[in-house]
Amino acid sequence: MKEAVFWSAIWLSLGVAFTGFVYLAYQNHWLGLGISTRMFNPLAATDSTVPLIIYGEVLGATAAVQYLTGYVVEKSLAMDNIFVIAMIFGFFAVPPKYQHRVLFWGIIGALLMRGAMIGVGGELIMKYQWILIIFGAFLLLTSLKMALVQSHSDPSQNPVVKLVKRMVDVTTFYDGQKFWTHRTLAPTYSKDPVTGSEVMDPPPSGTLRAKAAITPLFLALIMVEITDLVFAVDSIPAVFAITPDPFIVFTSNIFAILGLRALYFCLAALIQKFRYLKPALILILSFVGVKLLLLSLPPYLGVIGLEGLKSIKIDPFVSLLVVLGILAIATVLSIAFPEKKQADKSTKV
Repeated sequence: MKEAVFWSAIWLSLGVAFTGFVYLAYQNHWLGLGISTRMFNPLAATDSTVPLIIYGEVLGATAAVQYLTGYVVEKSLAMDNIFVIAMIFGFFAVPPKYQHRVLFWGIIGALLMRGAMIGVGGELIMKYQWILIIFGAFLLLTSLKMALVQSHSDPSQNPVVKLVKRMVDVTTFYDGQKFWTHRTLAPTYSKDPVTGSEVMDPPPSGTLRAKAAITPLFLALIMVEITDLVFAVDSIPAVFAITPDPFIVFTSNIFAILGLRALYFCLAALIQKFRYLKPALILILSFVGVKLLLLSLPPYLGVIGLEGLKSIKIDPFVSLLVVLGILAIATVLSIAFPEKKQADKSTKV
């Protein structure tokens, strides 16, 4: 726990401190940042015929607020991801000493996957700006789903897990931290007479299989990657609602993900006490969804006879205050009104 708290503090500090770098980089145009940058067109609020996204100069203060808002949104959405990861580890009975390995490779995969999604998404919204309407509607539907769906599905019923089990042999036991094993019997352990630590015994002669099988640890990794893909589909449009700048979108995502492993070990048990966190995430997703629709929908309303409506752009600083305010209220309410434990109705005979 001490190590997890330490690294959580380090990653959180780095994520927030990067705001300063963003300010200086855009203010001084380091590496060309801020010179010809994708931005929401300020004229769209008064002229519905102009493009919604243009290339222009972005100064340090604007970029810093956009990054910090995106980082806070991504970090808050990562909290809900932790619920699902805890459920996956519980279902597959992943020993705590092996969980860090799954999270490490899960984060590596998430970085690559989100980078590709941001690159593709950024190009799409430049060519087809009406996609922003789909992003906004999707965020509202996601918040509605979070409000109505009370529990997550059984990992064993996931189509990908079923497909993997059909294609490859899966063991019912763990072989240390290995994702693949040739063992047919669960490993046994004995104490080292010198160090006193547990050491895995070598497999009995003739018990190794010719073709490697995957362990439940690999299934857990697959589920963690699928979970991050689902959350990326939700969270990346949320940051695009704040800014179309790929650099801001990518860095806010990356810094939010990098601390996820340490954050998991800090909050996996404690997060259940924050009973108002999920309603807060629902409100945040709803807010950014409405924000994106107010910005992107009016120029296309002429097809239904509503010409002349102007886009409404909510200032990034206002967005930041709203997101921080929702999270602060949820935290205070969770502490002030903790969930009451059900009284033990059992009787002693």
